[in-house]
Amino acid sequence: MQIKEINATKLPDIGIKRVAAYARVSSEKGEALHSLSAQISYYNEYISNHIGWEFAGVYADEGISGTKDSRPEFQRLLADCRKKRIDLVITKSITRFARNTVTLLDTIRELKLLNIDVLFEKENLHSLGANGELMLTLLAMYAEEEARSASENQKWRIQKMFEEGRPNTGRMLGYCLKDGQLTIIPKEAEIVRMIFDDYLSGMGRLAIAKKLNAIHVPTVRGCDDWREGSIYRILHNEKYTGDMILQKTYVEDFRTKKGVINRGEKRKYFVENSHEAIISKEIFERAQAEAERRKAKIKLPEKRMKTIFTGMLICACCGKHFNRRVANASTKYAKPAWICATFMRKGKKYCNNRQIPEKILIAKTKEVLGLPSLEDIDLKDYISEIVCGKDYDLTYVMNSGEEVKTIWHPYSRKDSWNEEMRQQARNRTLERSTLYE
Repeated sequence: MQIKEINATKLPDIGIKRVAAYARVSSEKGEALHSLSAQISYYNEYISNHIGWEFAGVYADEGISGTKDSRPEFQRLLADCRKKRIDLVITKSITRFARNTVTLLDTIRELKLLNIDVLFEKENLHSLGANGELMLTLLAMYAEEEARSASENQKWRIQKMFEEGRPNTGRMLGYCLKDGQLTIIPKEAEIVRMIFDDYLSGMGRLAIAKKLNAIHVPTVRGCDDWREGSIYRILHNEKYTGDMILQKTYVEDFRTKKGVINRGEKRKYFVENSHEAIISKEIFERAQAEAERRKAKIKLPEKRMKTIFTGMLICACCGKHFNRRVANASTKYAKPAWICATFMRKGKKYCNNRQIPEKILIAKTKEVLGLPSLEDIDLKDYISEIVCGKDYDLTYVMNSGEEVKTIWHPYSRKDSWNEEMRQQARNRTLERSTLYE
């Protein structure tokens, strides 16, 4: 028997590569955003002019740290990679891509399974290259240590400020930070007083937010995007009385940079009469008492219900998630439906998508998956997301990258009635007829 060895040969890659770029700056300051704009322009031209490459887009996050996983453009990039829309990702450096070693390696390994390469320009390193993962691990560990050291220095500086009674606050409505002191902005202070007056006059937080949007009052960020949560934070912020409580929150882990409410784990500092007040302490206390009174009237469920559709439904009109709402909750006439978060929070003017009855959503999902029931399954094992259009259309984006489109038809009012409801309607008709005889 004769054995002949056949050398391995790599077939030439003659296909067109779909190439995307990822860019990020960790500050929202003008010079940083200018740098981000320059990165986007550079990658747009660089990819378009490269023979054999097809431009697949630039994904850019601004004002977000590389230690965070919740970067919207970064997550959109990964989603498109999973849908097999990209073959190669280019980024400036490892620190631009991720400073968290775990995040970096998990992402690289996932993309490797999808046969997607990542090119780090500064390090001249390909993730699919020889020893790529080993080098990435060493470089990422160094970057993570840099981030940890910077975080510790920042914590020390902020702690010293708190001990001296100086605020470490960002921009807030009604005040600006001038020479380390909160200084009133008169025009904005009037808005703050109006919010407290409206609340004590009986208006709800959502109604106040809608009012401010309707009369085009800009938020601190300069846009007409008032939300219920924004009003809540103003109504409960003691700084408007001229006092300050410092270190109400703290960062638990430098990797996630997630703020955690301080429930006694760390010292707090109370600074009385630290700056000029916008509202009196009496009005502030009345607002707190009113909030408690309203809270006591609302019977909240012990636990917010999560369903298999939670986090899965995306609005085709505005890009926000759909939330579950139940009409006639806690009664036998309860009707769960899924509604766009923008529509719920701000109204039809900002998003005119339709709500979807949960019964229809369940029926359509079973139909798409070819399953008799959705019990005891995790939809995320099959589906990446469900895009909900306003023309009664649903697009199921499968984990395989396939997209399945389907149309649903709304129930007529009579379809939602049970026999008891029909009998009650007949009785009311008979009563009205008797009155006019």
